[in-house]
Amino acid sequence: MTEVQTDANGLKKTPMYDYYVEKGCKITDFGGWGLPIQISKIAEEHKAVREAVGLFDASHMGEVRVKTNKVNAFEWWNGLITNEVSKITYDGKAQYTAVCKEDGGMLDDMIYYRRNEDELIVTPNGSNREKIVNWMVDHNQDGQVEITDETYDWGLIAVQGPKAEELLGRLTDTDLASIEYYSYKADQTVAGVEKVQISRTGYTGEEGFELYIPAADMLTIWKKLVEEGQDLGVTECALGARDTLRLEAGLPLYGNDFDESVNPIAGGIAFAVPKDKEADYIGKEAIAAYRAGDKKEASRGFKVDGKQIPRHGMEVKNQEGEVIGVVTSGTKAPSFGFPIGFVRVPTDYKVGDKIIIDVRGKEVEAELTKKDWLAVHKAN
Repeated sequence: MTEVQTDANGLKKTPMYDYYVEKGCKITDFGGWGLPIQISKIAEEHKAVREAVGLFDASHMGEVRVKTNKVNAFEWWNGLITNEVSKITYDGKAQYTAVCKEDGGMLDDMIYYRRNEDELIVTPNGSNREKIVNWMVDHNQDGQVEITDETYDWGLIAVQGPKAEELLGRLTDTDLASIEYYSYKADQTVAGVEKVQISRTGYTGEEGFELYIPAADMLTIWKKLVEEGQDLGVTECALGARDTLRLEAGLPLYGNDFDESVNPIAGGIAFAVPKDKEADYIGKEAIAAYRAGDKKEASRGFKVDGKQIPRHGMEVKNQEGEVIGVVTSGTKAPSFGFPIGFVRVPTDYKVGDKIIIDVRGKEVEAELTKKDWLAVHKAN
C-alpha cells in the first residue's frame, strides 16, 4: 500500500489536500483525515446536489481487498458480517452490511463489492479502517484468505445529483445507464484515466456515482468534472453538505447514530441483519436475543417547529419529563427550512408522538417522524 502523507497537525492527506489549501479552505480533523467542512457555502453545495450535480472527496473511506486462499473469500466474509453474502448473485454487485462484536455492538457499517466469485472489496469508514482491518486479520486464522489494505492507493470521488449521469457521461464511454443501483463496473476509463471503478452508490439520497480512482489521477478527474460541468451547475462540495444531505435522506453516520455500544437493530439498520441468515456470524446470538427481548430501542426521525437545532448527545424526554433517549444527529434541513434529525428511543414511541429535547437547557418540543424526509417529500 502507498504511504500516506500527513500535514503539520498529523492529519492524513487525501489526493485533494493541496487543492483545498490552494483554494483557501479551512481544513478540519475528520476521523484523522484533513478535510474541509465547506468549499463555498454549505447551503449552496446542498442545493446544487439536490437540483444539479455536486462533487465530493470521499478518499478517507477504506478499500480492503479480500481474495480466496485456503477457503472461499465469501464464505469467510459471511462469518463476520450481519448481512447474507448469497444475496450478491453476480460480479459487480454491492451490499450494505454491519460488522459486530460478540455482544452485538457495531464495529462499523459499510458497503462491500463482489469483484468475482473469489474476490471482494470492503470499504470501511475512514475512522474505522484500521480497526476493521485488524479485526479481519485477527479472524483470518492460518491465512484462510488473502487480505490487502489498498486504502492509500485509491482516491474516491462521489458525483451526486440529478445531472450526475449526464456529467459523467461526457468523460467516459461506459454505458452508465446499465449500471444498476448498488452495482459497479471495474476497470473503466474516465477522462483518459484507466482502471476506474464506477459504482452507482452514494450518500446523499440523489442519483449518482462513486468513482474509485488510482490516487495519482484523482485530481485530474476532479478538475475535468468541474470543467465539463459548468453548464450543468456542477459544484464542489464538502463535509457540511454531505451531513445535511444524508440527514434529509435518512442515512445514518457511524460515530453519531451508532457505535460499538449500539447493535444494528437499535441503530436503525435491521434491514442489514436478515432474521433468516443460517450461517453463524459474530454477534448473531446477541442480536437474536435482543430481537426477542421485551425492551428494545429504535432509531426515529424528528422535526422541530422552530429555530432551535437539537444536536448529537442531547437528552430526549417524554411528555411527563422522563428521560427516554438521546439525539444521535440533528441539523437544520436546507431543503425544508426546519430542524430535523434522529433520536434513539424505546420502541414504544411511534411516529407522530411528541417528545421534548433538552437543547442547551431549553426544553424544545419535537415530533417523531419517519427518517427519510427526502422520500416523503418526493412522494408528495
